[in-house]
Amino acid sequence: MGDDGRMHAMEDDESAAADQIRAIDIYPLSNYYFGSKEPLIFKDKTLADRVIRMKSNYAAYGLRTSVEAVLLVELFKHPHVLLLQIRNSIFNLPGGRLRPNESDIDGLKRKLSRKLSANGAPDASDWEVGDCLGTWWRPDFETLLYPHLSNNVKGAKECTKLFLVKLPENRKFIVPKNLKLIAVPLCQLHENHKMYGPVISGIPQLLSKFSFNIIET
Repeated sequence: MGDDGRMHAMEDDESAAADQIRAIDIYPLSNYYFGSKEPLIFKDKTLADRVIRMKSNYAAYGLRTSVEAVLLVELFKHPHVLLLQIRNSIFNLPGGRLRPNESDIDGLKRKLSRKLSANGAPDASDWEVGDCLGTWWRPDFETLLYPHLSNNVKGAKECTKLFLVKLPENRKFIVPKNLKLIAVPLCQLHENHKMYGPVISGIPQLLSKFSFNIIET
């Protein structure tokens, strides 16, 4: 191949790579209203309580499937992820466990409405669920989640799926009084396993296939 041919091939490769990078529109944090509602009742007071409940649910229903939302906003010209903070030390993505035979998207919309909408009103039009960014697995009840399942694991105990949920230009977030909805810079999450755990700290890598289109209003 001559120099001209190699140059055209390189240009084609660069064009194909650019076509694969999709843009996400994100709006300023100031566009959104944050209010509060009645506290959420937690089913587990301790980690041991959670393990006992997971074992009971697994015996009754099998694999536990959870769905969680990645919600993006702009602050200081930088993408931020909205996280729920519990007791000033635990950080979660909005979402939760699916009901038996419930679809991923329907379940995620229900959970988002319950935790982030007034009176938990399940209005399906409220949430635009996009790509599934990744799937995580818990091989047993006590361990952390992993982005893959080892061949020697006969049956995982939990599967967690992350979805990109596109926010509109403005909306109201109504959050239980015992939770805080906070915006955390994407760069702060990167590989910060100690504070945010393996799933949340892996979000920057999952979003690397996108570009961010910051909309100023």
